[in-house]
Amino acid sequence: MLYILIAIVIFGILIALHEFGHFITAKLLGVRVNEFAIGMGPLLWSTTKGETQYSLRAIPIGGFCAMEGEDEATDDPGSFSNKPGWKKFIVLVAGSFMNFLTGLVLLLVVYSQAVGFVTPVIAGFMDGFPNEGADGLMVGDRILSVNGERIYTKTDIDLFFERAGGEAMDLVILRDGEKIVLDDFPLIPREYDYEGQTRMMYGLTFAVEEATPLVRIQQSWYTSLDMVRMVRLSLVDLFTGKAGVKDMSGVIGIMDVMGQAGEEGAQAAAESGGSPFLGALMNILNLSAFIATNLAVMNLLPIPALDGGRIFFLLVNWLFTLVTRRKLDPKYEGYVHMAGFVLLLLLMVVVAFNDVVRIIT
Repeated sequence: MLYILIAIVIFGILIALHEFGHFITAKLLGVRVNEFAIGMGPLLWSTTKGETQYSLRAIPIGGFCAMEGEDEATDDPGSFSNKPGWKKFIVLVAGSFMNFLTGLVLLLVVYSQAVGFVTPVIAGFMDGFPNEGADGLMVGDRILSVNGERIYTKTDIDLFFERAGGEAMDLVILRDGEKIVLDDFPLIPREYDYEGQTRMMYGLTFAVEEATPLVRIQQSWYTSLDMVRMVRLSLVDLFTGKAGVKDMSGVIGIMDVMGQAGEEGAQAAAESGGSPFLGALMNILNLSAFIATNLAVMNLLPIPALDGGRIFFLLVNWLFTLVTRRKLDPKYEGYVHMAGFVLLLLLMVVVAFNDVVRIIT
């Protein structure tokens, strides 16, 4: 229960930081902010400084930044609707930037505990590996891509080997400073003896790199890029039918998974003689980094009611003004975003129901 409470607090902070990104850039660019709230629901406390009401609300998840003229026309020169397009763009994208930056910082915290990182550099082969040699793979080869996907870390190799489904792969490797292309390379799972057991494996072992401060920063950046790519792959799977709504998780599902991550981290740390609380916290922060990056990317999709939908309307409004010499009335954009909000709310209800069913069963 403790880890779930920690997860709820972290999730709330992630959303609040997103709104803070909108808030701080709006203030810097002269946009009137009517209210900046931490939390949602009934008002618990508020104070007004200048033109802005700062509020604390009862439900400790999220928050909002209410700007003048977001969805309606107004004569106020400080309103969002009356600012030039480049200022609107910066304000809209700032929320996702804050989430991405938060995810990167969380990864730096998690990786501060690391002593080494497994790299995508081949260190050796298991007995019986059939593709070793100048025409295949050699010790010291760095795998640069698998089936056209850039490889940053050893985790990428695991992911794209698995997505290959046991079929031959297109590889690009770096050997002695030269890129070598291995198309339709027969690197498939085979039976190997590993720690006294016969297992289906690819037969490769990989080098470990010392976790210096520079390497920790590099690994944090690479992992952030990987998390962005995971969102893209998930969306592709969703639209191609490899995944469905039943595979999506909402707030309830995320809280459950984060609670489980905390328990698993605590157990693993206890077994290795470390601090259970620290192990739980690192696991939760690692998952939080993924959620933060997920929020950053998803909010930039051109979907009504999301920041990406508003950015899309900036382009629509620009084209409309270019053709007609008139601005598009903000109320029409407001109608679209309201409809999008209703649809997203319905989707969230469906996903929440699936989460509850999945947890119960």
